[in-house]
Amino acid sequence: MVYSTKEKIQESHDVAEQEVKMHEILLFNDDVNTFDFVIDSLIEVCEHTLEQAEQCTYLVHYKGKCAVKTGEFEELKPRCTQLLQRGLSAEIV
Repeated sequence: MVYSTKEKIQESHDVAEQEVKMHEILLFNDDVNTFDFVIDSLIEVCEHTLEQAEQCTYLVHYKGKCAVKTGEFEELKPRCTQLLQRGLSAEIV
């Protein structure tokens, strides 16, 4: 099969995208922090809108955990550290 230059470029682009592994910060429920504190933390640390932060906070409360930020590991690491320093329970997966 003969590939055009455009197809070859698209194929190499697709491979490059697959090489960047995306991670998530999972935030876990706890019995210590208030809804308002968690919402404020998500707005400040993860750059959520008020609505995003509220939705994630309710998911954490009712489901036990929620993915609050997706990205490359190096981008997520300082954000996760900030959440942990605030006393929240979070990890990168």
